Amino acid sequence: MLRGLFLTLLCGAAVALSDPNLDQHWQLWKKKHYKSYSTEVEEMGRREIWERNLQLISLHNLEASMDIHTYDLAMNHMGDLTREEILDMMAGTRVPSHLKKRSSFVSFAGVQVPDSVDWREKGYVTNVKQQGACGSCWAFSAAGALEGQLMRTTGQLVSLSPQNLVDCSSKYGNKGCHGGFMSRAFQYVIDNGGIDSDASYPYNGMDGQCKYNPSDRAANCTSYSFLPEGNEEALKTAVATIGPVSVAIDATRPQFILYRSGVYYDPSCTKNVNHGVLVVGYGTLNGEDYWLVKNSWGTGFGDGGYIRMARNKGNMCGIASYCCYPIM
Repeated sequence: MLRGLFLTLLCGAAVALSDPNLDQHWQLWKKKHYKSYSTEVEEMGRREIWERNLQLISLHNLEASMDIHTYDLAMNHMGDLTREEILDMMAGTRVPSHLKKRSSFVSFAGVQVPDSVDWREKGYVTNVKQQGACGSCWAFSAAGALEGQLMRTTGQLVSLSPQNLVDCSSKYGNKGCHGGFMSRAFQYVIDNGGIDSDASYPYNGMDGQCKYNPSDRAANCTSYSFLPEGNEEALKTAVATIGPVSVAIDATRPQFILYRSGVYYDPSCTKNVNHGVLVVGYGTLNGEDYWLVKNSWGTGFGDGGYIRMARNKGNMCGIASYCCYPIM
């Protein structure tokens, strides 16, 4: 991380001097987010990144006020990180090179589904988690999908253990904090005969030895299914009829990282997915169709930990490319 910071400092002819008018705001932001730095050089570099992001936010929100954008931005706890650091530390979904997409989902043409769905309102979604500096987003996405199906089949909402998946699914190709994929997590749960609860197997944001305890098993699944690649209508039907669905997206655009509210639409977002999240609903806001997405970057991200991502805009950020859900 420090190496990247030094490169940031050296990039260009000269490093811009900090704006003294922002001194108090910098101190307040550090205090709010419990930020501290080991050296003056590190703090100088972090503040440089923070000020650039602040400029991006100000310009973007000015353009949003002129209806150029359908969403606005705000400074959050990630304001002193580069997109490369986000990708390295927090966007750990890695699509397997020889992915086999088993599918049992049938999207019936003409099936009637609601215009909007929010599974939070029906108690299918647990609270927003914070994965920290660990690329375990895939584990949070998989656990969230399992939680939704557990509620659907048993009527009980239980927070399941991402740490269980981080520590125990390596033989399926997952690499803990260094990346993984949701379907591999589901296959582990199938073969293992279950997953522990979050209460019995708490998250610590680090790779560790597997401590799965069958007596603490809180859920199981028998299979999983992928949706047709890139088909947003199939994703809509699945979310409406099945529940929350695991998806992968490109989450390293600065505008995504600093999103606050509205419907996120960024034409520069690619379909090179790198981050596992959970679609928990959909709808329309101010004429803009959206997917309601639960992230694992804490409640300080976005709208209480959620983001509304553009729907029916050409599979933006690859959101409909790798949709999968467990079957109980």
